[in-house]
Amino acid sequence: MRNGLYQKSLTFWNKLTSGSTNRKILAATLTVGVGLGFAKLISTFKELVIAWNFGTSDSLDAFLIAFVLPSFITNVVAGSFNAALIPTYIQVREKEGKEAAQKLFSGAIVWSCGLLAITTLVILASAPLLLPKIASGFSPEKLDLTYKLLWTLTPSIIFSGILTVWAAVLNAGERFALAAVAETLTPAMTILFILLFHSWDVFSLAGGLVAGQLLEMIVIGMALHRQQISLLPKWYGFDENLRQVIGQYAPMIAGAFLMSSCTLVDQSMAAMLAPGSVAALLYGKRLVLLPITIASTALSTAVIPYFSKMIAHQDWKSVDHTLGHYLRLIFGVTVPMTVLFIAVSEPLIHLLFQRGSFHASDTSLVSAIQICYALQIPFYIANILVVRLVSAMKMNHLLMQVSALNLIVNVVCNYLFMAWMGIKGIALSTSVVYMFCFSFMLINAAIKLRKQKKISHQIN
Repeated sequence: MRNGLYQKSLTFWNKLTSGSTNRKILAATLTVGVGLGFAKLISTFKELVIAWNFGTSDSLDAFLIAFVLPSFITNVVAGSFNAALIPTYIQVREKEGKEAAQKLFSGAIVWSCGLLAITTLVILASAPLLLPKIASGFSPEKLDLTYKLLWTLTPSIIFSGILTVWAAVLNAGERFALAAVAETLTPAMTILFILLFHSWDVFSLAGGLVAGQLLEMIVIGMALHRQQISLLPKWYGFDENLRQVIGQYAPMIAGAFLMSSCTLVDQSMAAMLAPGSVAALLYGKRLVLLPITIASTALSTAVIPYFSKMIAHQDWKSVDHTLGHYLRLIFGVTVPMTVLFIAVSEPLIHLLFQRGSFHASDTSLVSAIQICYALQIPFYIANILVVRLVSAMKMNHLLMQVSALNLIVNVVCNYLFMAWMGIKGIALSTSVVYMFCFSFMLINAAIKLRKQKKISHQIN
């Protein structure tokens, strides 16, 4: 009986993971989604522990503003480099072999770490000037706490940057599950630090974050080592492959800088409002980010190796089919999810957050913010799919253009909606930005695909 059930399960999984590219993408998406879902479940519990211990206090506001700069650097420098590296890495591995891919990976790590180190030094040196601008509504004592927390969080910049590239290379080898599950380590360590080192106050958050990322590096590093990928950084100079990555990186980093500036602008403008506004904005975003992050990360992680392979072989018909198939699937699932999310927003916040330092008035405000953020869900997830296609097609100049437009739309909508709705307006502005971004990217990607299919048809 057990053997029969096992054989049926194995047969089902083999059917799911074989055959068409869409099935392979679906299998990889489910693998990453399950692992990432578990990680986000622990991360959500971490947010509850933070809410119960810190509420919407000044110390949490200070931590969130301090964390803006490290996360900004990581997203811009490491995240951009990752997106520029992986399509070329897969192309080199497919056409030139593992040795050439290893050479590219080693050079990319040296380049990425160098950029992170230089950027970190610049940020720390300019922090006394930057922080008063970002947190203009903070008192001198609160601003001093923010500055100390920034120094405490500094190691996370290098750790997170290395992790981003290492995990991407692991996923490029179609080893999706481990990288997703490893993400449980940082929120788990954060919870542990809050509970064990309660006397550290908000510094327990910073300590847990840094310790968790260090553990993640160890786990991912061991996995890469088992795949015979050397982690020792070596510099081979600017060969043709690395120059190709750097060529894609320049517009990518500009686009990421502009797009990440939206978050910086949002938190800075929230800091100008009533005390606790930054924390309220965070809580209103957290539950919305759970389905967004799981779905978008799982799908983008799974799809970029296959998009890159199809494009390397000039299979534009399959690219177009895969894009259309998953866009229909995304909207078919996420639109009803968004409606449900809005309907249960306030009782959900009440159930999860309202205890300890989190009061009924906080529940009402955070629920309204969450509803405004929820409107972005279908467009955010669909946009990630289109962005991965654009990146695989090495059209990163387009990302720079749309990021500049996004920043303009974000600032304008923030001012308009804040005057109308207060802190809730910042959340609504974010949803409008992703609606615009998806529309812009899809139109341009469709035009490029149509041209490539026409050229391919003429050649054949």
